[in-house]
Amino acid sequence: MADLYEILEVSRDASADDIKRSYRRLARECHPDANPDDAGAEARFKELAAAYEVLSDPEKRGRYDQFGSADGFDLGDPFGSGASGLGDLFDAFFGGGGGAGPFGGARRGPSGPQRGSDLEAVASIAFTDAVFGTQTDVTVRTATTCEDCSGTGAEPGTSPVTCSECGGVGEVRMVRQSVLGQIVTAAPCRACSGTGQRIESPCRTCEGEGRTIGERTYTVDVPRGVDDGSTLRLTGRGAVGPRGGPPGDLYVHLRVAPHERFEREGDDLVERLPIGIAQAALGVKLPLETLDGWEDLVVPKGTQGGYSFRLKGRGVPHLGGRGRGDLIVVVDVETPEDLDDDEAELLRRFAEMRGEDVAPPDEGFFSKVKSAFQGSAGHQH
Repeated sequence: MADLYEILEVSRDASADDIKRSYRRLARECHPDANPDDAGAEARFKELAAAYEVLSDPEKRGRYDQFGSADGFDLGDPFGSGASGLGDLFDAFFGGGGGAGPFGGARRGPSGPQRGSDLEAVASIAFTDAVFGTQTDVTVRTATTCEDCSGTGAEPGTSPVTCSECGGVGEVRMVRQSVLGQIVTAAPCRACSGTGQRIESPCRTCEGEGRTIGERTYTVDVPRGVDDGSTLRLTGRGAVGPRGGPPGDLYVHLRVAPHERFEREGDDLVERLPIGIAQAALGVKLPLETLDGWEDLVVPKGTQGGYSFRLKGRGVPHLGGRGRGDLIVVVDVETPEDLDDDEAELLRRFAEMRGEDVAPPDEGFFSKVKSAFQGSAGHQH
């Protein structure tokens, strides 16, 4: 796996804010919706989310800096080694044999059942649901406990037996001599793959794996204040491990649909409000629809285009904290393009009173045709 700091394009001494800013910038650039013709955009987007999930957590970042990996992101064989039959099918579905991605790995301890793989899913939610929170369902194709053998991997009516090689402890110890004396090393038992048990009569349904492939649907609680590209972790909702091994985790990447009026800048919302030149010059009170309902916005006289009004606490709730961002309303003064003769005359009188030069009135189509005809007739004489 590539260096997580290189993935997020930050230095190893980058602050938490620097990491967050870089992640948000890169997530916007690599978002699959922004790159519909790029087949690799989704993989890059997931890679960014995985790197940020580690480096944004001080504890995980510390482990990564010290050991080069973080809990839940080791890239071992997610569905056990030495498996055949259904084991190969598990590898095909869930990326066994080395795990090239950040979520494909399963943690393997020195002994005991192997942990299942971490999985990923993508959930699309509405803009307002990201602001105020919601629940959404995700369906994943995953490894589930075999119903026939209840995850033991043994044919119904039989049971696994204690491994004779390791005595049921799941690991073997070796002692060797060195110049410093005896050195004792421990390694997972190859005969039982570290489980401490061997299966003499494998379950015919799962071929001794203790699990089968199926679909599971989970309800995800989306907290308020999430943003496009946020990743939620569902502990224990990943693939189950072989022969009773604990499950991995499920990481849900959120895609937030854009809003028709609001743009998000951090926890602030920005809306552009068009008003007429008379409203800007004389002032006006306008009804304004916020995410919390309708409010009155008072635009004072003499307001210039580009001026912004800030409505405190009308933005996005702070994720994991108290309070909310603000709603920023930017005024766009619109110049009319379809004036009738009376309106144009009023503006010319207004310009004359203020000493402003304006273009002369248009002659109109029929006047131009008449002038052209008269000019042509005079030329014939």
